[in-house]
Amino acid sequence: MGPVETIIVDKLSGQFSPQFLEVTNESFMHSVPPGSESHFKVVLVSDQFTGKRQVQRHQAIYAVLADQLAGPVHALALHTFDAAEWEANQGGAPASPSCLGGSKTD
Repeated sequence: MGPVETIIVDKLSGQFSPQFLEVTNESFMHSVPPGSESHFKVVLVSDQFTGKRQVQRHQAIYAVLADQLAGPVHALALHTFDAAEWEANQGGAPASPSCLGGSKTD
């Protein structure tokens, strides 16, 4: 786990007390240098999301990760659930699509 990924995990764990948290560095799927920490997938299950719309959940995460989003993090794929939604979804989140962006060498 790289330093940016560690910060993301620590901040989300501290703020949301998740029942489940998975942070995956998906930078390798994009046109970035090897070892980059710029694209992440976050699967977060928290009781704090109960009764909140997806946009409210995402805004809460963006607020917690504001420094990272202003710096090294270019993209977050967010999959947020409360405990009942997570159970109904059988503990799964969608796979990330392949990068559609152009190469830096194009």
